[in-house]
Amino acid sequence: MDKEILQSVQEKAQQWLQGAYDEETKKQVEAMLQNPDPTELVDSFYKSLEFGTGGLRGIMGVGSNRMNKYTVGAATQGLANYINREFAHLSEKKVAIGHDCRNNSRYFAETVAGIFSANGITAYLFEDLRPTPEISFTIRKLGCQSGIIITASHNPKEYNGYKAYWNDGAQVITPHDGNIIEEVKNIKDVNEIKFDGPSDRIKILGSEMDKLFIAEVKSISLNPDIIAKQHDLKIVFSPIHGTTVKMVPDALRSYGFTNIINVPEQDVVSGNFPTVISPNPEEPEALKMAIEKAIETDAELVAASDPDGDRLGIAIRNDKNEFILVNGNQTALLLTWYMLSQWHERGLLTGKEFTVKTIVTTELITKIANKYQVEYFDVYTGFKWIASVIRELEGQKKYICGGEESYGFLPGDYVRDKDSVGAICMIAEVAAWAKENGKTLYELLQDIYMEYGFSHERLISIVRKGKSGADEIKAMMEKFRKEPPVSLGGSKVVLVKDYLSLTASNPVSGETAAIEQPEPSDVLQFFTEDGSKISVRPSGTEPKIKFYFEVNVELKSRSVFKEAMYAANSRIDKIVTDLKLG
Repeated sequence: MDKEILQSVQEKAQQWLQGAYDEETKKQVEAMLQNPDPTELVDSFYKSLEFGTGGLRGIMGVGSNRMNKYTVGAATQGLANYINREFAHLSEKKVAIGHDCRNNSRYFAETVAGIFSANGITAYLFEDLRPTPEISFTIRKLGCQSGIIITASHNPKEYNGYKAYWNDGAQVITPHDGNIIEEVKNIKDVNEIKFDGPSDRIKILGSEMDKLFIAEVKSISLNPDIIAKQHDLKIVFSPIHGTTVKMVPDALRSYGFTNIINVPEQDVVSGNFPTVISPNPEEPEALKMAIEKAIETDAELVAASDPDGDRLGIAIRNDKNEFILVNGNQTALLLTWYMLSQWHERGLLTGKEFTVKTIVTTELITKIANKYQVEYFDVYTGFKWIASVIRELEGQKKYICGGEESYGFLPGDYVRDKDSVGAICMIAEVAAWAKENGKTLYELLQDIYMEYGFSHERLISIVRKGKSGADEIKAMMEKFRKEPPVSLGGSKVVLVKDYLSLTASNPVSGETAAIEQPEPSDVLQFFTEDGSKISVRPSGTEPKIKFYFEVNVELKSRSVFKEAMYAANSRIDKIVTDLKLG
């Protein structure tokens, strides 16, 4: 253990013992200081939680690097100070506040509402848990200057988090995120946090906002006539113990679907997520119970959302009538293809529409956009960057849809964050459309691959926890920059994109070019001669480094789909070996 780091965290912990913190907090800090093993102490105090791609997120507990009343309080006080400064000209400043099902989420939400109220800001607090996209919607609907949702999305149960939104309903980005962090850093004493504001400045929101939100979700439907014909499509839905337990079924019914099957064990709202190891729709285990229910009821589609209701996971039947999971790229592909093709069929495309994806999401979306002559944008990971493009083009061009490989999609511009509610309704509509046209979703996906080329993706995440883990991840990125691979999977690397230096270089010709992005980001991408794309980035919200693989192989017909999948997986295996990740 580094002596300087240990001394620094001990000094920080002592400040918590001497400050105006509650007795239970002090008791826990004292226990960490007395423990001969300093690991927990260091992890709890070696840094302060900061806004990343998803806001503030961390393990719940005492310490500056943990989610607790005081770190949440400091973040909120800093945000309140910034709102009061930025919107000083307004006679009333307003924020919307929501929370998910996690342990302490209601407590944190009420703490946040009290702090805003104490700072002269009207706080619109939902009566109970609500999905993340509804908070984004509420900010815009009520004309709020900011908003907060207390959630750690799909993280394990020991985590909680704090997503901050700006007045356009999107998550906070530059320059506001940096400015808020500075305001938080300026709070040197816990006594500067105004915890208890007047209750008359806290307004409670209920079902009236739910109805408005669902009406907007319904408005994006493109084929209500087909849904009317296929209304009895069997759909199994699971909220995985979270916020969409009522919202998604209500939204599906508003679309016209009448055969919605729930998973009773997972309708239980609980921050302990009792039926899953991780409440993440990206994980096969999280959809296991829903798939079992679909087999039992002979359903055609399985859908689930994560606990805060922004990500979705789906499962469909293959050519052997077995359920298979659909990854985030494939979901985005199906939804983008459907929305763009239907806009085209209806003559809605005027040349002023656009779609957005993240740089690590499948390149097939680019090909679809090109076919329909719809402008597309590539942005950083994190839906706030998709929202940023929507904001910049608002009033000039029309956003159709956008998504990311990490199971997030927004079909329409009614909010400024990914939305599982709208995305699940839309994927159900795609299933109804496919059935009306004599296809399954599986066959439709294969047909898209045959037209635009078959690509296969894989994500490998390497977890490295704590201070030592963060140092190891940093060293890995430095090594890739100093010694980039010459070839991967038997194919030459012909393009390297370094988003930290915002430079694209061809290692074969030596040519370089600038990358257009709003700011640098710690991401590397390697493109090979055979069309493969490998992206490497440390997570902004979790202690891990992520490797994204996308490879292309030929697909001539549905009958050779499995052979194409095997060839693609073999190619990814070779690349993984070359990168020494296996």
